Amino acid sequence: MRTAPRVSDFLLQFVLPGGLLLGYGVWSAQADNFYFPPLTEIGSTFADTWLFERVPVDLLPSVSRLVAGYSLAVVVGVVAGIALGLSRRARLTSEPVVEFLRALPAPALIPFALLLFGTGTNSKVFIIALGTVWPILLNTIDGVRGLESQQLDMARSYRIPSRSVLLHIILPAASPRIFAGMRTSLSIGIILMVISEMVASANGLGYFILQSQRGFEIPEMWTGIVVIGLLGFVLNWLFLRVEARVLFWHRGAKGLLGDSAAAPAVESSADGHGPDDAEGRGPEAATAPDVPSTARSSRPVS
Repeated sequence: MRTAPRVSDFLLQFVLPGGLLLGYGVWSAQADNFYFPPLTEIGSTFADTWLFERVPVDLLPSVSRLVAGYSLAVVVGVVAGIALGLSRRARLTSEPVVEFLRALPAPALIPFALLLFGTGTNSKVFIIALGTVWPILLNTIDGVRGLESQQLDMARSYRIPSRSVLLHIILPAASPRIFAGMRTSLSIGIILMVISEMVASANGLGYFILQSQRGFEIPEMWTGIVVIGLLGFVLNWLFLRVEARVLFWHRGAKGLLGDSAAAPAVESSADGHGPDDAEGRGPEAATAPDVPSTARSSRPVS
């Protein structure tokens, strides 16, 4: 029943990209512009270059640097964010340093990274990690600070171990904000991956694009740009799939599970028979009782 709308929604995502490709193809075929080669030429060059001659030479090294730097940023950002979010004193003490380092553009530190780590992979990983850690760190701090203090007080009252409090209370409460920061950092990481490979590098997507531009190999340059766009699209798609699986409870609480989850409830209400009606009670009996304001009130973690 729901297959047709899902297929139409999936196909709808390709309407605008298909229109843009069609428009560029028609325009470039008659433009005779050296810097904007015909779409057919870009497609043939893409097949000759990336299927699959330069994949192990340029694409895989770039992806490995991105994964390494991004993973390092996630670990450091989440661990430090939880520590700073739970301790007001630590947060106030580190705030000047965090704000100072966050204001530094990561590309400006490429010369420092080259001096410190050399021209190898480590300098690229350092730049990616340095630029992507801040959205994760700040979102983790905000997520932990938004935790209701009653939950921590109850955990202390029942003498729940600190490890269980971290895994079952703090991390689930902060995980929506953490994933929001991680998604932002993912796009920043792709940008820094390309920039870091344009300086003192021997391979990678950034290196390939820069060398193609310097050699006036314009179709090859455009294929490298297309590969970066496809890489970002695939990584974002994978990230959204992981986020939807990990945060399914959060989407359900916010009413974001989709029409399929809401369909049974809509159908039952349309028939006038809800779960309470089966027991002989009217819809008004399902109304939740008033909760005292003191029971509903909460204060965030300071």
